[in-house]
Amino acid sequence: MNSTYLVIGGIAVGVIAMAAAIAYGTANQVNYIPEDAEPALAAQQGILPQTNALSPALNKEQWHQDPFEEKAAEVRAEWEKNNGQ
Repeated sequence: MNSTYLVIGGIAVGVIAMAAAIAYGTANQVNYIPEDAEPALAAQQGILPQTNALSPALNKEQWHQDPFEEKAAEVRAEWEKNNGQ
């Protein structure tokens, strides 16, 4: 019976220590965020609502134009020309 209490006590101490470490680390990160910091663009735009419980929460992040779009089209056209597609 004594060893059971010892194991349960050890688990409780471990859980409390982990909770304290996580709380300290979370609170400590606030020190590294500058006062004038702005949230990421995706965070400013928000999250699209889920349509049902299994659907993913999609971000409203705006996608930018691909800077290599023209080069990719040239490479694909050349590949299709050489491979008979």
